[in-house]
Amino acid sequence: MSKRDLKKYLSELNKEQLEEQIIELYEKFSPVKVFYDFVFNPKEDKLLQESKIKISQEYFPIKKPGAKWHPKAKMRRSVAQKIIKHFIVLGVDSFIIADLMFYNIEIAQAYSSGNFIKQELFYKSMLNSFEQSVNFVISNGILSEFKARIITIEKETIQQKWKNKYDFEAIVDKIDF
Repeated sequence: MSKRDLKKYLSELNKEQLEEQIIELYEKFSPVKVFYDFVFNPKEDKLLQESKIKISQEYFPIKKPGAKWHPKAKMRRSVAQKIIKHFIVLGVDSFIIADLMFYNIEIAQAYSSGNFIKQELFYKSMLNSFEQSVNFVISNGILSEFKARIITIEKETIQQKWKNKYDFEAIVDKIDF
């Protein structure tokens, strides 16, 4: 069904029928429920804090009370990417999305400052995240608000001697602050 056909169909329904369909969608499909729950009670700050905790636990997992061993860091970029995509779909403020994007890189750098990481993929994925984050703030017109964090991330790659530090530097050099 095309969007045009859907509009035609919906225009033929009365208010009561529309309400019934929306309630049915809300009850049947989890993404619809999540969307409406967010629209009517956005609590963006709480959502951001919960998301930052999930991302930080990828690098600094918390030992469960009574456990005899400490869980190993998983360092999955996909966890942060999934959360960021979810924020974009919900229509969360672009400043909050950008904050989360840069936080993901910063927490990874905090982890790598105290742990040797031999996987090339880690450095490549952080570069991809950095490039996506920079492009996001540029396209949303909020680059100036994130200038200091961008420069700090780039300097940290140099300080930690990341293998692709010059690629980070090249991205920063292209930016017109």
